[in-house]
Order: sequence, then structure tokens, then C-alpha cells
Amino acid sequence: MTMPIVDSIVFAPIWAELFLFALLSVVLLIEAFGRSRYAAVSLAVSIAGLVILGLSLAVEAQSVDPMPAMNGLMVIDPLSQFLKAMAALVTAASLFYARRYLQHQSMGQGEFQLFALFALLGQFVMISGSHLLTIYLGIELLSLALYAAVALRRDDTGSTEAAMKYFVLGALASGFLLYGMSMIYGATGSLYLAEIAGSLGSGDADRLVMVFGTVFVVSGLAFKLGVVPFHMWVPDVYQGAPTATTILIGTAPKFAAFAITIRLLVSGLLGVAMDWQQMLLILSVLSLIVGNVVALVQTDIKRILAYSTISHMGFMVLAIASGVVGEQTGGAIDAYASSLFYIVIYALTALGSFGILLLASREGFELESLDDLKGLAQTHPLLAWTMLIFSLSMAGIPPTAGFYAKLLVLESAVAAGYIELAIFAVLMSLVGAYFYLRFIKLMFFDPASANGAAIQPIPMSESIVLGINGVGLLLLGLLPGPLMAFCVYAVRSSLAA
Repeated sequence: MTMPIVDSIVFAPIWAELFLFALLSVVLLIEAFGRSRYAAVSLAVSIAGLVILGLSLAVEAQSVDPMPAMNGLMVIDPLSQFLKAMAALVTAASLFYARRYLQHQSMGQGEFQLFALFALLGQFVMISGSHLLTIYLGIELLSLALYAAVALRRDDTGSTEAAMKYFVLGALASGFLLYGMSMIYGATGSLYLAEIAGSLGSGDADRLVMVFGTVFVVSGLAFKLGVVPFHMWVPDVYQGAPTATTILIGTAPKFAAFAITIRLLVSGLLGVAMDWQQMLLILSVLSLIVGNVVALVQTDIKRILAYSTISHMGFMVLAIASGVVGEQTGGAIDAYASSLFYIVIYALTALGSFGILLLASREGFELESLDDLKGLAQTHPLLAWTMLIFSLSMAGIPPTAGFYAKLLVLESAVAAGYIELAIFAVLMSLVGAYFYLRFIKLMFFDPASANGAAIQPIPMSESIVLGINGVGLLLLGLLPGPLMAFCVYAVRSSLAA
């Protein structure tokens, strides 16, 4: 009796997922047999592996042709490889920023790395998923890893409470998403996105059931994006979770959330676009209002950044909604590319902002209150100046990349005929600029606080990475053309496949 031979061609397209799983297994073995003795080794292996993976994916994204993988369960295209590359590199930077924090807070560094890698594997599956169950599998893998990471600080009641809220609300959102998927299957008879789109195009699908299914799917997606009114978990989880976990939640997963939004709504459910587009517009308006207005009365930095996330997701959703109108006018690709550009810039900005909170923390102290920022320019100029760049980028002030990202979204909205919405978004950005500029005022114009003055010096390696993070946002603001051109190429290749 001969054993069947595994066809390597089947697995070749998903080499990135296999590489990441192998990396995860190596780190798991190091932790299982070495315990804390080899913590530095497992961290070095994790970061090096993610950097190699990210750079390899970035190179492949420039030349790969769209192709199905795993019998159509997944798709490999420039968009998927680019988003995976960004997710891997951002996760590597997050692990690097968090290493000293984990030591100061006496948290399991090995466990944290494993949760981060498991979450990244879930993101990879989400990003390439072209089948409803594949996407759901990726969502659950990502969510379960993040639930555990939020509760990693076991003795802290705030972390435990945040983990419980995240778990309960996340389970509810997963139920919405799964129920919506089941209704879509009932209406079309397929779980493959391409077949669902074909059924809608031919008119074979039950329209009423499809609309109800779409409502549930959009509700589930809205929770993953953290937009209003499905935002209730964001401020509490951001504040209650360890800052090392907050950076995992607030950065790389946004790439995966963007990917499944594009694949589910644009690639699969474009036939009912006029139904989900109206929902996205409402979500965008509510997110811009709540995210910017409620942040004005917050004093905790992580809660401010949480509401900032909500407002930024409102901008991204506005670009996707504008793309639906562009399907008739020819501007759809530019609108979707604008949302991709926006999510990249947001992730890099959030990475640096939370990175500063991690680097400034020490044993027995975390940089959380606005008062802790007072006089930071006098005591730690690098932290203050990089935070200045990140604040200006989040506010959308030139010459940072955040300005160009918001400008692209506004152009998409105007091109789609949503001039009133574009004006409203500008007004909400002006409201939001107040609390970003408040960061700058406290750092540069107020006397140093006792906590701020006691922040330990930042090691050279972390200073270099933080500097690259900040300078990168400036360069992307001054020279946004190449990245935007690639975003257009990636989106066009993905949607044309």
C-alpha cells in the first residue's frame, strides 16, 4: 500500500501562512523547553522571522498574478500580499516596542509573542479568504488570540474586565456575522464569494434574504472595525488591556478588517451595494461625531486614542461607501485605493503613538494620563518630537502623511457627489484637531510633571525604530505618490481577478 503524495503545488501559494506557522511552532518549542531562560532568543527569532516574511511578501506583491489557492478557499493577489507584508512588519515593530514593557510589568513575554503570532496567522487567513467559512475561521483565530492577550495581566482587575467585555461583545458580533453568512448561503446556495457575486449578477439570489443577510454581515464587520454604534468595546478594551496588547489590537488587525470588508462587500456583495452603502454612510457619520466629540472630555491617553481610532475608521468607511458611486462613474478604484492608503497611514501612526506609551513606561508606572505628557520636550525630546509628528498626522495637518490620506478620502467623497458629507468630515476633523494639538501644548509649553521627568532614557535601538517610524510618516506625506500608485495597482488587480 503506497501513501498518497502531497502535491506541493497546492500549498505553494500559501507559503506565507506556512512560514508563519513554522515560525510560531519554533517559538512555541523555545518557550516550552527553555522557559524564561531563552526569552531574548524567542523574541529575536520572532522579530527576525516577521521582518523576513514581511519583506518577502512586499517584494512578491509587486509582481504576483491573482490566483486561487486551496481549491478556491483563498486568493493570492497583490492586495493580499501587500496587506500581509504590512501586518507582519507592524507586528514585528509592536513586539520590539513592547519588549521592555513586558519586563517591567512582569508579564509573560513568551506568551505574548505566541498570542501575537497566532493573531497574525488569523489575519493572514482573513486577508486571503475568498470563502465565507475561511474568512470566519480567520476571524475566530484572530479574536481568540486577542481575548487571551487582553487578559494576560491576570492579577489586574481592569485587564480581566476588559477581556470579559471584549469576549462577550466579540462573541455577539461573531454571531451576527455567522448568521448573516448563513442567510447569504441560503439565498445563493454558495459560500464562495465569486459564486455569490455571480448569483447576484444573474438575479438568481433571493433579494430579500440577501438584504437581511447583508445587514447582519455589515453589523459584524462594523464591530471588527470599531465604528459607531458597534464601538462600545473600543475605549474600555484599549484602556483596560496592557498597552502591549493595545498596540496589537489597534494596528495590524485593521489591515485584516479592511481586507474582509473589501472582499465581502465589494467582491462578493456588490449586487446589493445600494443597500450596504447606505449603512456605511450612516456608520461613517456617527463615527466621525462620536469619535471626535467624545474624545474632547477624555483625560486618559489610551481612551483618547481609542476614540481617535473610531473617527479614523469613519473616514475609511466613507471612502469605501464613495466607491460604490464610483462603480458607475469610473472612480471606484481610486476610492477603494484611498481607503487602503488611509488604513496604512493610520496603522503606522497608531503604531508610533502606542509605541511611545510603551517606551515611556517603567516599572510601577505607565504613561496614561494627559498630565504625564507635561514638559516631555524638556525631559525626553525624542519622544516629544516623534509624538508631535504622530499627532499632526492624526489631525491631518501637512506635511504629514495623515493630511494626504484625509485629502484622498475627501476627494473620493466629493467625486461621488457627497459634498455635504465631505464638508461635515472636515468640520469633525477640526474638532478632533483640538485634542491632538492638546498633546503638543502639554509636551512643549507646560512645565515637566514628576512622572514625566522620571521616564527612563530610551535605548538606542528603540530610538532608531521610533525615529524611522516618525520620519517615515513625514516622507510619505511629502512623497505619497509611489504608495498611492501601488494602492491603486493592488486594488485594481484584486477586483479585476
